[in-house]
Amino acid sequence: MNSAIDLLKAIRSGRLQEVQTVLDAGAPVELVDGRGDPGLPLGVACFMGFPDIVRELVSRGAKVNTVDNSQPTSPLSMAIRGKRREVLKALIELGAEIPPGMNTGLSEQEILVARWRGQHYGATMPRVAAEAASDAPVYEEIEMVRCYGTDTSVLDADLIRAAREMDKK
Repeated sequence: MNSAIDLLKAIRSGRLQEVQTVLDAGAPVELVDGRGDPGLPLGVACFMGFPDIVRELVSRGAKVNTVDNSQPTSPLSMAIRGKRREVLKALIELGAEIPPGMNTGLSEQEILVARWRGQHYGATMPRVAAEAASDAPVYEEIEMVRCYGTDTSVLDADLIRAAREMDKK
């Protein structure tokens, strides 16, 4: 058995548990593609559209940013080519830097919210550090049976304002 091939098969099938099993068995999280560029597993997960697998690979050491994120093999470019909006948002939450002029297909608001979520919900923290963080705030969940007539524009405005203030810092 070849662990690198097993990892790529698990990623292409979209099965997170298989990906975790193969990685736990010692498969390298960073593999080079046919041109010698690193990041093949993450690139495949981005192109195929599996944000949960993207998060798992990054938590285990896959690099979200390349030397030039506008390269065709960068995780951002692979997600854009695959038209995977949720993966793009996950990459931004995980710290992906968008090169100037790159058209991601996301609105400015979506990018701001993804950056804010990444900084405030620990999306950029490696899995081990996230598990070790004991001072994380506890949030109360509110279960709503019906939300007809609920105005969420105030919440959206607060989130956008917080994201813009974060960018100013």
